[in-house]
Amino acid sequence: MIGRLSGVLLEKNPPQVLVDCQGVGYEVDVPMGTFYNLPHTGERVTLFTHYVVREDAHLLFGFGSASERAVFRQLIKITGVGARTALSILSGMSVADLAQAVTLQEAGRLVKVPGIGKKTAERLLLELKGKLGADIGAVGGAVQDDAQADVLNALLALGYSDKEALAAIKNMPAGTTVSDGIKLALKSLSKA
Repeated sequence: MIGRLSGVLLEKNPPQVLVDCQGVGYEVDVPMGTFYNLPHTGERVTLFTHYVVREDAHLLFGFGSASERAVFRQLIKITGVGARTALSILSGMSVADLAQAVTLQEAGRLVKVPGIGKKTAERLLLELKGKLGADIGAVGGAVQDDAQADVLNALLALGYSDKEALAAIKNMPAGTTVSDGIKLALKSLSKA
């Protein structure tokens, strides 16, 4: 019903913002990723929205990008995942991080999000498999085979960030073994 809001940002009270659209103030719940990218109060803002009507409330959720809203809509279709849980997931990880976790089937990354247990994480991975991909911002062509996925997981386990780990395996030759891949990745990371 309400697909997009464009107006002046009046208030920022995480996770809620107040947007004035020609004299009407809309209270919009946003994920923290969107919240951090909002302009200062008093400036114009545009949010893609999702309107939820429940028996006890009418809620408006806002997103900085159409892809973020699309992922939110995929999440709320999953049994046991409501709008608040979906918002929590998108606050805890970016769309690209979520797509990568689904692509690599990493439940451990989802469990780190508050409110997501092991069973819910496994259900999310199962339900979202094939629905989030390179078009949403996943690893895309970065992980080409199982060996690269294993090297990526090893680097993440060693404490490297997603960005560092992906950059390290980006130029890895196809057919590299896991042990050789880890050595090459660590060597490239030590140069950085």
